[in-house]
Amino acid sequence: MDGIFGWLGDHGAHQDLIRHMARAARLSPEGLLHEHSSQMLGVAGCSRFGKAEIHVENGLAAALSGRPRFLDDELAFIARDQNPAVAVAHGWMRFGEKLPTLMHGNFAFAVLEPLKKKAFLALDRIGAERLCYAKHGGHLVFGSSVQSVAAHPAVGRVIDPQAIYDYLYFHTIPAPRSLYQGVHKLLPGQYLTLKNGQIHTAFYWQADYTPVNADFDSHRRNFRSVLDQAVRDVDAPATAAFLSGGTDSSTVVGALTAARNAPVDTFSIGFDADGFDEMEYARCAAERYGSRSHEYYLKPADIVTAIPVIAREYDEPFGNDSAVPTYFCAQAAREAGFAHMLAGDGGDEIFGGNARYAKQRLFEAYAHLPALLRRGLIEPVVQLPGLSDLFPLSKLKSYVRQANVGLPLRLESYNFLHRTPLDQIFVADFIHAVDPSTADAALTEVYERTASDHYINRMMHLDMKFTLADNDLRKVGTMTEAAGIEVRYPLLDDRMVAFANQLPVDYKVRGQKLRWFFKEALTDLLPEKIINKTKHGFGLPFGVWSTQYAPLGDIVGDSLSDFKQRGWIQPAYLDHMLSMQRGPHASYYGVMIWVVMMLEQWLRADED
Repeated sequence: MDGIFGWLGDHGAHQDLIRHMARAARLSPEGLLHEHSSQMLGVAGCSRFGKAEIHVENGLAAALSGRPRFLDDELAFIARDQNPAVAVAHGWMRFGEKLPTLMHGNFAFAVLEPLKKKAFLALDRIGAERLCYAKHGGHLVFGSSVQSVAAHPAVGRVIDPQAIYDYLYFHTIPAPRSLYQGVHKLLPGQYLTLKNGQIHTAFYWQADYTPVNADFDSHRRNFRSVLDQAVRDVDAPATAAFLSGGTDSSTVVGALTAARNAPVDTFSIGFDADGFDEMEYARCAAERYGSRSHEYYLKPADIVTAIPVIAREYDEPFGNDSAVPTYFCAQAAREAGFAHMLAGDGGDEIFGGNARYAKQRLFEAYAHLPALLRRGLIEPVVQLPGLSDLFPLSKLKSYVRQANVGLPLRLESYNFLHRTPLDQIFVADFIHAVDPSTADAALTEVYERTASDHYINRMMHLDMKFTLADNDLRKVGTMTEAAGIEVRYPLLDDRMVAFANQLPVDYKVRGQKLRWFFKEALTDLLPEKIINKTKHGFGLPFGVWSTQYAPLGDIVGDSLSDFKQRGWIQPAYLDHMLSMQRGPHASYYGVMIWVVMMLEQWLRADED
């Protein structure tokens, strides 16, 4: 993988430390390691894909990962003529802390000024890249990987129990927390300064949800122009595209086909399992655009193959099981000779495509009923002894219960850690070592930080952080690089995000219609079958397959057996999950079993 890392502070044995941090981060052995060190700093970049650079000039060191687009003409010229890290160094000298506001695209960078004992770190607006840091004594340590930062002797690798709780709650470890105590991650659109020995973080960018007053046709023309430009800007030789058959990937393929005026190579994954396969929609899109279609049907044995890859490639435990099809899709593209892929991630989160946006409208409506009706009639009725658990009052009771939980916490109503008392899941010592309320507090902070008071915009802002930056972009970016592919996200182009954010709310979700504007504006590009399809995920039939395919079931049993020895989760709860998964709830309990299994697999790989 590509990445940067380094430190500011006096430390001996610089070359040995640089190599130690590189090994800890599991940076690609095929990547070229650029490095520089002096008495007061070290910087390095490992660049398999050519997107990590360092530059040292006049006592200033800059390290950059990503492919930024500089809005300043002079910096754009320097980036083209020399390299983007040089542009970052010059940009810092000219603009100082304003620099990230003049950069678009995916980037993470650090600037170190040892004589002034100053440092500046910044991360792109959507969090496509990643930047971690730790401050200990006289050292500021940074890196693309949590592992490189923790490997510095001033930091260390002490697992934070709260991070384990967060992982089991979110199925990843959301920023700013990391797996290790003292190591933090920058949030999307955030920067960090070190001055006078003190660290300060703030946001240089915040999503603007102020609606732009324009008619549908004007919005449509603007959208199509931005879509065309976003696709053209990331197209490159040897570029293919993911094609799941969903609205987003189909849009990217259609726009890329139009931009090239030539067929596109597309890669699709199928599942021979009821309720999981969407290959008919991928074929529909491929036929519409005349794509050169490549298909692969995932098998249970492929999951067995992928598990150690996932455990090895992520720098922290990661529990999204759709990492498996992502990896095999990217691997197929690499084997076909491609070096780059375009992915459709982000469309749901900026145009209003997630089913929960419409579902929450139904719950929000309850609060607008007269209080006398709610408290004087409906709520007493749903509590009637002997009747409230019978249909249809049982449905009404569930509705009222959820409606009375405010957003965003209502979104987690079905979270495993809310469905069962924590003392039945975790051992007592673990519960005493964590604060379960911090997970809900993290959701609430992002939800309330939204520059909009409309709950749909707030949910999309929440998803930009937790669903995209902390989860889906980590999933896709890590697995594609593991397969030898560099991925780009045209629907998350900064211009596209700005455009979508400023659409009126009812252009995003109109009644129960998701992505109303997006679909209406693309009726000439997308097949009608795809526009009207029911939303589907890129899920994995792991829960079912692990009960049918013995080698996969063996990994599950072995992993959970060893995990019982970690002393975090009650062995009886793990046994309960396995029992329920072998019955009619294979898919539901399979999710948490996968999450726990991958935690154990990651810990094993880390201990080797």
